[in-house]
Amino acid sequence: MKPKVTFKQINKLAIPAIISGIAEPLLSITDTAIVGNVEVHPVASLAAVGIAGSFLSALFWILAQTRSAISAIIAQYLGAQKLDEVQSLPAQIIAINIVVSALIYLITIYFIDEIFHLYNAEGLILNYAVDYYKVRAIGLPLTLFTFSVFGVFRGIQNTYWPMVISIVGTALNIILDYILVFGIEGSIPAMHIQGAAYASVIAQTVMAIMALILMLKKTPFSLKFRFPFNKEIKRLLSLSFNLFIRAAALNIALYFANAYATRYGDNFIAAQTIAFQIWLFFAFFIDGYSSVGNIVSGRLLGERDYKNLWNLSIDLTKFAVIIAAILGAVCFIFYKPIGRLFTQDVSVLESFFSIFWIVILMQPLNAVAFVFDGLFKGLAEAVTLRNTLLIATFLGFIPVLLVGDYFGLKLYGIWTAFSVWMFLRMGILVVKFRRKYVIQS
Repeated sequence: MKPKVTFKQINKLAIPAIISGIAEPLLSITDTAIVGNVEVHPVASLAAVGIAGSFLSALFWILAQTRSAISAIIAQYLGAQKLDEVQSLPAQIIAINIVVSALIYLITIYFIDEIFHLYNAEGLILNYAVDYYKVRAIGLPLTLFTFSVFGVFRGIQNTYWPMVISIVGTALNIILDYILVFGIEGSIPAMHIQGAAYASVIAQTVMAIMALILMLKKTPFSLKFRFPFNKEIKRLLSLSFNLFIRAAALNIALYFANAYATRYGDNFIAAQTIAFQIWLFFAFFIDGYSSVGNIVSGRLLGERDYKNLWNLSIDLTKFAVIIAAILGAVCFIFYKPIGRLFTQDVSVLESFFSIFWIVILMQPLNAVAFVFDGLFKGLAEAVTLRNTLLIATFLGFIPVLLVGDYFGLKLYGIWTAFSVWMFLRMGILVVKFRRKYVIQS
């Protein structure tokens, strides 16, 4: 029997993956916290960042699904000791990603007013959201390139360099956020909400340059595009397409949450923005252990080591639930200071405090769901992931949201819908994994 994946091996991958994974939500949280404390129209600014950020997150998550597909395929070939057979694959899929993301940027810029109208944005909130998006979306191809390189590193079981890139990008973004939003008297004018967007784009540019250099120096792959297409490109695109649909279903839930919160009033969408940014931060934090499932399960599948695949699922679940419980405990201890970090508006804080406890209590449930999500990505089970999100969104989230809206539950209804959504995501994947892989182990 092959040796078990140890606690040390798991954390050697998980800790850098956690640091790397929280970079994107930390960029958004920084924007949210700083923009929520500006002197001019802070509530409208906070709401605008929430709406534009939600749409950008939708685009990032949908397009970045190739990261998981690249990681899964490369990890499987690494486990089978046939890495030379996919030498041309990363450059080909990265080229495709850049072209697609550039086209989406141009299309969304043209229709952005109409898109944000669908979120029920009007007046000052709409104007701020459009201003923020037009700048921040420039970073879309850059971020997608960086995520694709992260997928290559994950495939070869390396989370260290993605961590380094993320630390640099996040630190730069926080510094620039403060400077560009508030300005420096006598030298740099305050740019308000656009300053936050420019800070993110500059940070994303630096991260993309670092990713380019490190991929060429630290991986066995090149970025030279050449024909013919690799034999795995069809499977990679198929995996990516199913993960696109999955991510689209996920973002439909997020769209409805923000659209309904906006309809309820400015203080509700502002509170929803804060709650969701914290939820997202937790998700990416816990996702460090999910990433180990993504990284290692592909290799174990390539080795046909089903026993250790099952052991890995148990260990990752335990670690992720413990982390979630610790994060939840910290949030309960600092319940009110966390809210005041983002805004001083009394009505926004009242709405936020009323539902923050639901966000906290969801975390252990999320932890299990994210771990099995990562395992199935590593196993290239994209169809299962797609169907799970379709069921959770259209048979769970949306019906519960509509019932909550009918009874006037507002943010309570939204976060009850999120809870049901995550319960279905967790339950379906756990049952499916036990049926398929426990038997083989």
